[in-house]
Amino acid sequence: MFAVHCGPNVEFKGSEPATYQSSDWAQRGFCSQCGTHLFYHLLPNNEYILPAGLFQDEQFELESQIFIDEKPSFYELKNQTRNMTGQEVFELFASKD
Repeated sequence: MFAVHCGPNVEFKGSEPATYQSSDWAQRGFCSQCGTHLFYHLLPNNEYILPAGLFQDEQFELESQIFIDEKPSFYELKNQTRNMTGQEVFELFASKD
């Protein structure tokens, strides 16, 4: 999934998204009518992460890859990024408790 880190100031127009508490430190947001995934909300720092496909005509720069240890071997991104394994991601957020 390609996602955009949007910080804490995210507003949704129209219906309020439904949420699901997926862990002690995060919740997921989705459309209650069609089930479309709308965001991942990191609770410790109040950061919203939204799928890049929700944005039109925006330019983004890929800065990091997470769960790199689960990446299929048949593709490789060309630019240099910060790469984190799943374990490193969980350790990062566990340390914020």
